[in-house]
Amino acid sequence: MPGFQLSCWIAAFLAAALGSAPVSAETARGVVFDDKNQNGRRDASESGIADVIVSNGGEFTRTDADGRYSIAVSDDTTVFIRKPSGWMTAVDGNHLPKFYYTHKPAGSPMLKYVGVRPTGPLPESIDFALHRQNESTEFKVVAFGDPQPYNLREVHYFAHDVVEEVLGVDAKFGFSLGDLVGDDLSLFGPLNDVTGTIGLPWYNVLGNHDLNFDSPDDAHSDETYEGVYGPACYSFDYADVHFVVLDDVEWIGPEGDKKGHYVGAFGERQLAWLRKDLELTPPDRLVVCTFHIPLPDVQDAERDAFLAVVNTRKRSLSLAAHWHQQGQFEMPRAEAVAGADAAASGTNGHSHTNGEVAHTTHVDFDGHHHFVVGTASGSWWRGMPDEWGIPHTQMRDGAPNGWLLIQFDAGDYSWKYKAARRPWSHQMSIYAPDAVTMPDSANTDIFVNFFAGGPRDKVEIRVDSGEWRTLTRTERVDPYYEELLTRESALVGPYRKIPDPNPSPHLWQGKLPTISPGAHVIQARATDRFGQVFEGKRVIRVTEAPVDPGS
Repeated sequence: MPGFQLSCWIAAFLAAALGSAPVSAETARGVVFDDKNQNGRRDASESGIADVIVSNGGEFTRTDADGRYSIAVSDDTTVFIRKPSGWMTAVDGNHLPKFYYTHKPAGSPMLKYVGVRPTGPLPESIDFALHRQNESTEFKVVAFGDPQPYNLREVHYFAHDVVEEVLGVDAKFGFSLGDLVGDDLSLFGPLNDVTGTIGLPWYNVLGNHDLNFDSPDDAHSDETYEGVYGPACYSFDYADVHFVVLDDVEWIGPEGDKKGHYVGAFGERQLAWLRKDLELTPPDRLVVCTFHIPLPDVQDAERDAFLAVVNTRKRSLSLAAHWHQQGQFEMPRAEAVAGADAAASGTNGHSHTNGEVAHTTHVDFDGHHHFVVGTASGSWWRGMPDEWGIPHTQMRDGAPNGWLLIQFDAGDYSWKYKAARRPWSHQMSIYAPDAVTMPDSANTDIFVNFFAGGPRDKVEIRVDSGEWRTLTRTERVDPYYEELLTRESALVGPYRKIPDPNPSPHLWQGKLPTISPGAHVIQARATDRFGQVFEGKRVIRVTEAPVDPGS
């Protein structure tokens, strides 16, 4: 039977069979214990741990004084613990945390990519090992958006362009914010091998390109992801911060002659779980939610329902990816409206170098802060290759591909974006002509693309040691990216052209002053919402009369 017909037959079979599959109710029991020797087994001398939260994805319970728990399960349930502060779960060889057990006696349904293998009968005891670890309230976390390799060659791009420079970073754990791979779910293994070399516990988020596209419904669209990473919705604590991983990709299976598609949605069951999860979290604790699709792309009612939950908290932050560009949004508590921007405001800060993130400065904002972090794969690993054969893969908002380093400090946070294989000081690009005439200088536009910038940030320029001039934040296409696209479109080569541009939400514009003839240094200074100061420079020549640039 041809592959296409076979896929259609499987989808039709599953659509009929899964809807009427029987669900049997059982009770899972086990113990959460102090694995002092970290061998993954409970030895006679190892005691249970009280008051650890256990969930089945819908309900919660706590371990008793002896570390024991019981919770209901069906024949398709993942039982998982919420890692408490000061403790850590075991990890596998690729540093994926082992905090869950999937009970699926018959295994996943037959799909193109393997899901959960049959687990058989419910074990007599499902035990979870924890060991103690020191957790300072000052710590760093790495975040990748969309590694998204479509083949093994692109797995290697990711390894050389991003992973190699993260090795040895001063961080406690990391996140990949969905689109771990690009549709080929057999690449989960090679990707995990590469990411695992970083040596940090690594938490993963489900993205739309991580789905089983031959699933007839959303419930079975994450079977392969679940078999590799466990639940798509879970939470854990580190020091004084509560982290939540959510699935905001809803798969609408194929129907008739219509192909399947996805929408941005959290779902009523998951939001009910989140509400209970936060009720079990101290009210003054910073909550950080991670998911794949940015809030402005989530369906209105679903987004408002999510904000209604998180805006009950004193402070909350969410991180997403998906767009292959960056952007910041503030959702005020009184108005659960996606994309609402606060007025830009500068803060006093200090400069720093060598990848250090400044100590955080609290921003007085009453609502939810949402950051679309950009992507490790940039523009899907497209663009002219460099001398190492790696595409430059510039994102369509004019920002380079890269990764995020987040600093947490006693309930506050800040971050710094790391452009792949560029120095930590590379935080912006300055667009200006190579040369202008003196009469035209005061009418010359200059653009500064502050890559991780947002509406509260301030960007200024000066020429040589002149006065600082404040630029205006504008949302338009980055002219540097436009020129790059024009140059590459004129070339013929064995590479994929970068995509058409999108307006950049982190671009600032202004005019140069009148400048005397000669070479001058344009200096740019960006002060972000956390008080961090970044600088950039560009040399420009001023002539008395027009000059042929080729002469």
